[in-house]
Order: sequence, then structure tokens, then C-alpha cells
Amino acid sequence: MWKLDDDRALVVTADFITPLVDDAHTWGRIAAANAVSDVYAMGGRPLLALNLVGWNRDELSPDLLGDVLLGAQSIAEEGGFIIAGGHTVDDPEPKFGLAVVGEVDPSKMLTNAGLKPGQTLILTKPLGIGITSTAVKTGSAPDSLVAEAVVQMTKLNDKACGIAVAAGATGATDVTGFGLLGHLGRAAKESGVDVAIESASVPILSGVRELAEEGVVPGGSARNLESVLDQLDQGTVSDLDTLLLADAQTSGGLVFGVDPSEADAVLLALTESGHTCAAIGSASTGSGRLGLR
Repeated sequence: MWKLDDDRALVVTADFITPLVDDAHTWGRIAAANAVSDVYAMGGRPLLALNLVGWNRDELSPDLLGDVLLGAQSIAEEGGFIIAGGHTVDDPEPKFGLAVVGEVDPSKMLTNAGLKPGQTLILTKPLGIGITSTAVKTGSAPDSLVAEAVVQMTKLNDKACGIAVAAGATGATDVTGFGLLGHLGRAAKESGVDVAIESASVPILSGVRELAEEGVVPGGSARNLESVLDQLDQGTVSDLDTLLLADAQTSGGLVFGVDPSEADAVLLALTESGHTCAAIGSASTGSGRLGLR
């Protein structure tokens, strides 16, 4: 964060991904929504972005890249920010994303060190994107699941950010590559709290559990789970359900803490704005432990 004055500070982030879907325009939308998510996770609003492109010019046409850029532009228009050019390099594997500059009020900034004891934890999107992406690669993903996953990945976290800030949230993180357990585990450590997760309350994309039962799970999700074992109390939650909580996400939702008195109003506002959301647990005084029940 670079503070400009008492009311304004700049935040800067960058991210890019490889293709998750066959349609170039949709990939551009997913990658842009994913890249800008960190700004919303800090309670800010994006102002300006630059395209980051790795492109195989021998195998992929310029027109296809144009479709990717148009997809990203449509996300910029939805989010009210500008994409002002960018940079392209030769790459045997295509990659696309954004470097983003955003603005935040320093007094209302959300951080992963801001969770407080007693807060209710809210998750704003369902899990299961990693498993769905793996199923797409193996040809085992139902069309209905892919369609819903695309809806979730291209949904901006702007409204969720505004709702969190308005409700007095101070701690938040987006749920991306390290999964819910990885990102929330880091936030618990940074905030000096223990987190209890009600595993049955966590929304999961329909059909993902069945795919996981068949062994369609990305290696990244298994590594995510392994990385939090030293702080995790699994309790009586099954291995499968625990693995779902570690599933690696792309353009996932926000998880943030609010006073319990605000939780119902927050969930109603999120639902009315089109989010598949839930209260998934609580924070308490502690040292960064994750407890499942």
C-alpha cells in the first residue's frame, strides 16, 4: 500500500493463468476477474490495468489473442477500470493476466491480518473450481458444472467487497490457488486467531463431490492440504470433505469476518447481489489453528 493522503492509498497486484476453457473470450474474462480479485480482497477498487501476455505465435493466431483481450476488456467495463495496453512475450504455453493498480481508503482497508476473535466468517463463492478444471482436461466434467463454474469465475468480487467494508469487516482474503484452508490458514496465523470451520456449511459446486469421489482432484489441491496439516484439527470430518476445503481455486470468492450481529444482513445483501454465499465458521482467540467440525 502506498498512502497518497489520509483518504487514499494505492494498492498494486499482478496475476496471470493458463487457459481453463476452450473459448478464448471466456478465458480472457476469467483471467481478468482473477487478476483484479486481490484489489477487492483489500477493500479497494481497481483503477488501471496492463495486459500480461505469453503467446505462442507459431501455433496461435493473433485473432485468438484479440478474443482474449476483448474478454478482459468486458471485465474492465464491468469493474469500471481501464486497461491501458500491456506487454506480450513469446511463450510455448499461452498465459494471460493483468497487472492492476487500485485505490483504497487506508482506514477501511481489508488485510489478511485483520480477523478478530468472535467474528463470523463469510464465504462469497462456492468451492470446486480446481476439481472442475481437472475434469475439463480429462473430459469428465458435466456441461452444467462447467457452465456454473464459468459463471462463478467471471463474477467480480466488487459487490462482495463493498458489502464487507460496509459491514465493518477488517480482515479478508480471496480464495484462489491455495484453497480455502490455505488462504484462511494464513489469515488465521497473521491475525493471531483460531478458526473453526463448519464443513457442512461450505458451499460446493454441484457435481464436484462426485468427481472427487472418482479421484478427479488436481495435484495442487492435495499439496494445499499437506501444507496446512501442521495447523489443522480435522476432527471427525472425512478425508474427502477436508480435501474439498483445500481445492485450488481460480477467481474464487472472498472470505471475511464480521460481527455476528451483522452476519444475517451481510448474507442477505450478498444473496440479493447474486452470490452463492454462506456463514462457514468463526474466529476465536488463538494462534492460527484451523479446526473442522
